[in-house]
Amino acid sequence: MKIDTDDGVLRLTFNRPDSLNALTMETADELADAIGDATTDEYDVIVITGTGDAFSAGGDLEMLAHTPDSSQEEYERISETFGRVVEAMLECPVPIVAKVNGDAIGAGLSIVALSDIAYAAADATFSCAFVRVGLVPDTGGTFMLPHIVGLRAAKQLAFTGEFFGTDRAADLELLNEAVPADELDDRVAETVERLANGPTATIGMMKQAMHENLGRSWDDALDYENLLQAQARTSQAHEEGVSAFLEDRTPEFE
Repeated sequence: MKIDTDDGVLRLTFNRPDSLNALTMETADELADAIGDATTDEYDVIVITGTGDAFSAGGDLEMLAHTPDSSQEEYERISETFGRVVEAMLECPVPIVAKVNGDAIGAGLSIVALSDIAYAAADATFSCAFVRVGLVPDTGGTFMLPHIVGLRAAKQLAFTGEFFGTDRAADLELLNEAVPADELDDRVAETVERLANGPTATIGMMKQAMHENLGRSWDDALDYENLLQAQARTSQAHEEGVSAFLEDRTPEFE
């Protein structure tokens, strides 16, 4: 995959257009490494997109079909590799924006669901297609889809593998917004700029709290929220935000 950095923005681009950016083990490792190494000291935002007509068609079925070792251990190794992507995306403190330039299928859909914010070209198509090849949704699909779209809708998407467009994806909250393809770059750029001008470390704490609290009881979640808020209150970002408010100016966050 292509990895580019520009003024605090880490851009990760699936770059196998001839295979609709199907994900190989190498691609999954590169994605997990790049996101896992990202810190709020170095980056303000991460953008994930694809080259050509697709965001990602999911796991490379030709790779699976030609895997020389078909043992249970080998398939577990493949699952663990894609599991690293899930761990990296959920634990990364830097906000992740999915720029869905085209179809997001299977693991491609899971990566959209794992992203913090997602915009798509209006003609993109989606499918939790694993059932079509006799597989269980992976790359966090069985975890994130129920959290985002609700259990009943997640079951329908997973059990049927049906294809659906951006209107339904937005209704299900898999997307923040669908825009005409020729406006996608500008829409993502607006959000990137807004995030880049925000208090990145504080946003990272928000993300951490939301993800950590997904499985907690409300009282444990409140305790964790209060812990992070105590840390935020002593941060430079909070000091700058209060000063800017009192001085009636726009804050200048690092």
